[in-house]
Amino acid sequence: MSPAPHPVLDAVLQVMRPLARLLLRQGIGYPVLAAALKRVFLDAAQAELAARGMPATDSAITLLCGVHRRDVRLLTRVAPDHQRAAASAQPLGVAGQVVGAWLTDERWLDPQGAPRRLARTGEDGFDALAQGISRDVRPRALLDELLRLELVQEGPDGGVTLARSGFAPRGDAAEMAAQMAANLHDHAAAAVANLAGEANFLDQALYVDDIGADSLQQLRRAATAAWRQAFKAVLSQGRALSAADVRQLPQAQRSLRLRFGAYFFSEDTQAPPPSPARGRVAGPPSEDPP
Repeated sequence: MSPAPHPVLDAVLQVMRPLARLLLRQGIGYPVLAAALKRVFLDAAQAELAARGMPATDSAITLLCGVHRRDVRLLTRVAPDHQRAAASAQPLGVAGQVVGAWLTDERWLDPQGAPRRLARTGEDGFDALAQGISRDVRPRALLDELLRLELVQEGPDGGVTLARSGFAPRGDAAEMAAQMAANLHDHAAAAVANLAGEANFLDQALYVDDIGADSLQQLRRAATAAWRQAFKAVLSQGRALSAADVRQLPQAQRSLRLRFGAYFFSEDTQAPPPSPARGRVAGPPSEDPP
């Protein structure tokens, strides 16, 4: 007998579909995922009980999340794996900070506001940019890391060019997976908080259909241009505010973080699923988003 429909469960299963395909492509089947999810449900149950002010006993955890008491006892005696949560809370690495400065600091931009091609050395070269971010990492080592991630290109003359407008590593599968995890985690956390009435995070998207290939490419370029503008504006202000807070506030008052992003997805829908009415654009209300 199938369980009664539940709108939240149905929504989570819909979200899981592309992730299930990703797992299958990596040779990870349902039994492996099911076993790994026990740890996820255990951690979620402990957090929920703590939020309710209740003791996280084995019985309470089992009643709340359904994980068998035997597994709860085993998992609670193993150090919790907080690496994923910690990774999502980490500030930008040095490589990301260099790319951010290159994209937003006028010193490294050309008259049109695009990232300049930098000489390797000199007061306006890559080494100066890298040392302005961190003196703990040698500029050559940092350049090698950016090359490995395919974020920069180094010319025969030693000149360095930013390969793409944004921190989107392509040369390292583990780095790409970590970035996907951080982005999807925070997007899901924002949506869950909104759904639970705990917050009012920005979570907006628009939908367009009934278009051909040329129109799709035009909209892709428009979306990319809009993101680059927003990226530069928010990152520039974020760097300035962060620097000011570091100077003015003690560490205890600087525990907040945020993530702001964008995505673009398209597909060929031979048999389109239920969606907003065809032949129109559906988007957020006309008023400013929350």
